[in-house]
Amino acid sequence: MGETIPIAVPRKGRPLESVLDRIAGRLDVPELADDITSTLRHEKAVTKDSIDPEAEDVYHRLADYSTVDDPTEPEYTLLRDDRAGKPRRIVFDSVTIPLAGVEGAPDDAAIQLVGREEPFRSLRTHEFALGFDSADLVLEEVVELRSEPLDRIADMNARIDPADTDVQVVTGLGDTVYHTLLATPDAVPSAESVDRDFLESYEGPLCIEPRYERLVQAVLGTRTLDGVEFRYPEEGREEEAAIADAGLGVYLTVTGSTARDHGLLLGEQLFPSETVLLENAAETTETVDLVRSLLDGADFETELALEP
Repeated sequence: MGETIPIAVPRKGRPLESVLDRIAGRLDVPELADDITSTLRHEKAVTKDSIDPEAEDVYHRLADYSTVDDPTEPEYTLLRDDRAGKPRRIVFDSVTIPLAGVEGAPDDAAIQLVGREEPFRSLRTHEFALGFDSADLVLEEVVELRSEPLDRIADMNARIDPADTDVQVVTGLGDTVYHTLLATPDAVPSAESVDRDFLESYEGPLCIEPRYERLVQAVLGTRTLDGVEFRYPEEGREEEAAIADAGLGVYLTVTGSTARDHGLLLGEQLFPSETVLLENAAETTETVDLVRSLLDGADFETELALEP
């Protein structure tokens, strides 16, 4: 096979499924995407004891799923889980997809999806030219903190110092879950909304996950956080329950139903936690540019494509 462009992707979960959806649509490989997605969903259910596996031994299941002598068939690997009582889980490892029929692609060119725990960091260390990862990780690691808030994926590149990293955000995939302000009714006067304007004059605790501290600072802006004291959930304490104790917090809200179970009001959606296509500009080639263009652009009207 000719030139193969490796692309770093998440190993499991919603972000990987979003990537597979994009790949399936752009390269017309829906059966491959469905195969990987269904396998990993099955293994997730096994890990959570929702179903009984056909083969009890995880190594036998791994051997059944993987096709090591054909790179165009998916391979899987075991993800070690250090949490007490949690078994190792079968996750995505790699698959090669030929670019046959893609206009402008060299003869025998292909892409190889390669599973990584943190694809963004693999791009930062120049292991890959292209990859997919959560926008959250980019916010947590390289986006500059400013007094003004950051509320759109399309504005992220303007806050990435090129002296810090060669990686830029290309586009979002639209698998959006929002970091959302949550509050108890007692913490918010009846005439107020739970939004950024409320936070401008708020002084007191704001409950967040510790790993999201820098993200929240970037999204809300440092000026808004004057007088705000970060609080963190105690180990083992459910985040929304901890927010209810504090009165106000930021949480990655999917439906809002569990927030309401804790008596919390849903406030402003602050920032989309979305899977994004990333590029390391220092590693580009003509074929990389072709693949980037192939994967870029919105499949849905709600997506935001960024300028190259």
